[in-house]
Amino acid sequence: MELRHLRYLIAVAETGSLTEAAEKRLHTSQPSLSRQIRDLEDQVGVALLTRSARGVVLTEAGKAFIDHARLALLQVDAAVEAARRAAQPTKRRFALGFLTGLEMKWLPRAMQLLHQDLATIDVTVSSDYSPDLADAVARGRLDVAFMRAEPGHDLEYRVIGQEALVMLMPSDHRLTKRKVVEPKDMVGEPYVAMGNKARVLRAVIDDYLARSGVDIEPAQDVDNPAMVMSLVASTRGLALIPAYIQDLMPWSVTSRPLKNPPMLDLVVGYSRSNTSPILEEFLSRLNSATS
Repeated sequence: MELRHLRYLIAVAETGSLTEAAEKRLHTSQPSLSRQIRDLEDQVGVALLTRSARGVVLTEAGKAFIDHARLALLQVDAAVEAARRAAQPTKRRFALGFLTGLEMKWLPRAMQLLHQDLATIDVTVSSDYSPDLADAVARGRLDVAFMRAEPGHDLEYRVIGQEALVMLMPSDHRLTKRKVVEPKDMVGEPYVAMGNKARVLRAVIDDYLARSGVDIEPAQDVDNPAMVMSLVASTRGLALIPAYIQDLMPWSVTSRPLKNPPMLDLVVGYSRSNTSPILEEFLSRLNSATS
């Protein structure tokens, strides 16, 4: 039994067709593929595939076999990767995290700060909700994250910038005629609110509406900024969002500045217990670049 037998069986099972698997996945002929599958079945001693009205499907024996086949191939791929890494000089790891959307602005700046070290370190980048970034930094999965100052985590935060809230609306909404809008303009309109996952942002927005004397109930509570924009466009609602999300807006939505908007801090979060010399150098360069 060879690795190609396992890959052939998986391809047929996933496509449900010997012909499609042969031509589009494996780039071989259908008769050759059929012969390889028969050879595999002869070695296993049972039928692994059968024809049905839906095409070629796994037998019960095939279903039991294929899970182990996939695991075997994963282990082989992991072994290859481990060997390749072992053959290379050891590189130090540095993991960056970004509040979803902020990487468009801050990733190039972060990489510029690291440019002197890029030849000797492996940099990984991820984006997520701010609370999840804080948790990842606290657990050591990230070295540093561009985020909100999340409470309840034993982290250090450095403020690197501020941004205002803006009002998001459909591109053809009546409020687009105004240069500046106010919270009271939201009364009577569907309100798409940021969900409680973004605790810091939601608290700032709720406080701003309360101080403005506006009492409105959200029609929707959404955590994902992309879903906020989609709902604003589809329900003709309004939303309050941080200004950086304007860089992600599709044609169907637009924004207007708010009168006397609250400002949100953007911070870099890191753990006091992280003794990485790369982190120390990164923070030193960041401090010089933002001072």
